[in-house]
Amino acid sequence: MIYTMIKRPLLPSLFALLMLCAPTALADSGPIIWQKGKAIQGGLMILKLAPQISARLDDKPLPQSPQNIISFGFHRDDEATVTLSLQQDNGSLTTHLYTPHIRSYQTQSISGLPGKYVSPPDEVLARIARDAEAVKRARALTSYQDAFAHEGFLWPANGTVTGVYGSQRILNGKPRAPHYGIDIAAPRGTPVIAPADGEITLADDLYYTGGTLIIDHGLGISSTMLHLDTLSVTVGDSVSAGERIGTVGSSGRSTGPHLDWRLNWYQKRLDPQYALDLLPANASPTK
Repeated sequence: MIYTMIKRPLLPSLFALLMLCAPTALADSGPIIWQKGKAIQGGLMILKLAPQISARLDDKPLPQSPQNIISFGFHRDDEATVTLSLQQDNGSLTTHLYTPHIRSYQTQSISGLPGKYVSPPDEVLARIARDAEAVKRARALTSYQDAFAHEGFLWPANGTVTGVYGSQRILNGKPRAPHYGIDIAAPRGTPVIAPADGEITLADDLYYTGGTLIIDHGLGISSTMLHLDTLSVTVGDSVSAGERIGTVGSSGRSTGPHLDWRLNWYQKRLDPQYALDLLPANASPTK
């Protein structure tokens, strides 16, 4: 893939990443035992609650693991404050407000894409719609596993980071939608691993993204792996963090081999960079 970076990505330092995801103990013995993450556009929040607590976010129930873990996140352009309501069995209620920090984003120019992927022909529009619906269904699933909350996320491939979350993309000279993942350029066939425990909820060849996998990590959090050359898992398979799930490719809308890793909380698109627990030596891409 040929990338022209208008501005060098500004990625958090290792210390900042560790501080971002380290548990924050609260001063009192209230309903929140600890929380990880940061209220920021693209950010992921993970909280451990005291027993016998139910949680709602803006009056919508949040799924809760058997270990009393909840999670939620912020989209690229979210600005509104959200209200987390925590109710104990005795009826007492506490509320906590989270206002996402506003970010600035870069501009990224990509050239050399086949014209059919920039402006797809009419005959493939129905397929594109079906693909989008399949992805939406997979991301809407809820399970109650929570390994990611305790163990964090691994980099899914070795390579060079060539694209960052939130950047405004210009494809073949035409402004397009923002990028919602991290691009890791690597030779075709480079192993891709599961960044955290989960279950495969989609494994297919899609028009735009080619070989595509979605992994449900639990509590609404899912990873999507795009442009794969091969897929070594199928829908329903359980995977462990670090397990090989496919190989880097250049399928779909791509001009060279790379992995596009995306992270979601249901339909909200998160920044994988903010979800990384730490950078393991055997899986850290070159910046």
